[in-house]
Amino acid sequence: MIGNLTRAAVACGTAAAAARAVGAVLRRRRRPAWERTNHAGRTVDLYAGPAVAAGTAVGAALGAVTRRERGAVLLATLAGAACGAYDDVRGDHRRGFCAHLGALRDGEVTSGAVKLFGIGAAGLAAGALLKDRPLDKVLAGVVVAGSAHLVNLVDVRPGRAALTAIALGTPGVARGLPFAAAPLGAAAAVLADDLGERTMLGDAGAHALGAALGTAVAAANGRPGLVLHAVALVAAAADGDAVSRRARSPM
Repeated sequence: MIGNLTRAAVACGTAAAAARAVGAVLRRRRRPAWERTNHAGRTVDLYAGPAVAAGTAVGAALGAVTRRERGAVLLATLAGAACGAYDDVRGDHRRGFCAHLGALRDGEVTSGAVKLFGIGAAGLAAGALLKDRPLDKVLAGVVVAGSAHLVNLVDVRPGRAALTAIALGTPGVARGLPFAAAPLGAAAAVLADDLGERTMLGDAGAHALGAALGTAVAAANGRPGLVLHAVALVAAAADGDAVSRRARSPM
């Protein structure tokens, strides 16, 4: 247990330091494509996203105990960050799975469709690395991809996604899973700037944090736990999609 706690502390501290360092470098090279107007009308940058993705990846690589854990969390985190960054830069106004699948049916590949299939495939690949039985692999994949979507879903106000990552990462560390400390540390590193509305995670950061946390959840649970988490995450995704459809409907 002492070994796991030490490893978790190293993962957390390294993730936080890496996130701060990457964020500082990116802010010295500001680009208009990585700036947005937030809910309050303020201009903020999106550099917290790649910063927490890099921090999480580095910290998780140090915190993972086995090669399978390390491969799964790096794959899920980096795929979530890449797909999210693509949506941050090239995203359109459409929201919800149905809108993006409808566009795909009409022959248009939206950034949301890229996220849906890219993160979904990465989640299944991560699940395949973590588990041995076919059903468990699929369930673990749903948990990884669903967690990535969940953290992005709550990222509607300053600090919410980072605070969610901290809240979800803490139980994983308590259960003796050191690499769960990596997204926790990375999120904590940008929390003050996020709450201060100087930066935001964007899809890159939210998906990276969520994917890493989902990998920790999948690694820590057997089939009963995987089923419960998968059902809850699918329900949350369906509810979020319903909210998006209602928001688009004319009054």
